[in-house]
Amino acid sequence: MSETLQTTDVATSDADLLDRTATAVRAAGAALRERFGDVVRYETRDELMHALAVNDNTALDILRPRLTSLRPEASWVEDELDGGALPPGEWWVVDPAEGNVNHLHALPEWAVTATLVRENQPVLTVVHLPLTGETYTALTGAGAHLDGRPLHVSQTADLGLSIVATSQARPDEDEKVVRRVGSSITAMLFDALVVRTAVPATLHLTNVAAGRIDAFWQFAGARADLLPGALLVTEAGGRISDAEGRPWTPQSDSFLAAAPGVHAEAVATLSR
Repeated sequence: MSETLQTTDVATSDADLLDRTATAVRAAGAALRERFGDVVRYETRDELMHALAVNDNTALDILRPRLTSLRPEASWVEDELDGGALPPGEWWVVDPAEGNVNHLHALPEWAVTATLVRENQPVLTVVHLPLTGETYTALTGAGAHLDGRPLHVSQTADLGLSIVATSQARPDEDEKVVRRVGSSITAMLFDALVVRTAVPATLHLTNVAAGRIDAFWQFAGARADLLPGALLVTEAGGRISDAEGRPWTPQSDSFLAAAPGVHAEAVATLSR
């Protein structure tokens, strides 16, 4: 078989896999939507962790068997908060309740995500927002889409006219990271038009991919936070780097996704 035919077969296979992954992610989202509504009360950290785990397990009970059946040879990242490079091969990187704490507080900013990583490169991703029914998808080399409609990052070329956003990677960051987050927000308040700060990261990144906001940055972070949005933004024509403008990998200690026209300005602001 020629190299061209092999490449075409892989692309076709991955496109079909993306559709099937989206079906599984929507099913998990429907289960979480049924649990959404009232604020979940907790008084201790243990109670909080239990409530988060119940949501995670509700989605995982659907996602794990379905995604495993789609790609039996792919390994599964067990800890959604893990970062760094993955071992060789294929891996499912899943966040069963991205923005889980928002779900518990009856806030609408949460999603279900699944990303297939092949040799440390995201191949396809699905981000589903159960409350709106929106499904964002991206396939390497085939673009990013919202419910089948192509996504494109903004054409903005002036950071001073831009809406930008950031997020905290996790509640228990060390002091150095927390202070870096604070100083970066201050810098952006001077240079950008509007600064948005909220969790989760993935929803900001869907907005970058859709051209609704112009840049997103974060210090630290997990694979499940950043890989789905990184692929969406890249396939929508955006630029991905670390905060200093160097190539981003899951081992990087910072992350920046931006429209090409404001990327250099955003790097300059975050590097001050």
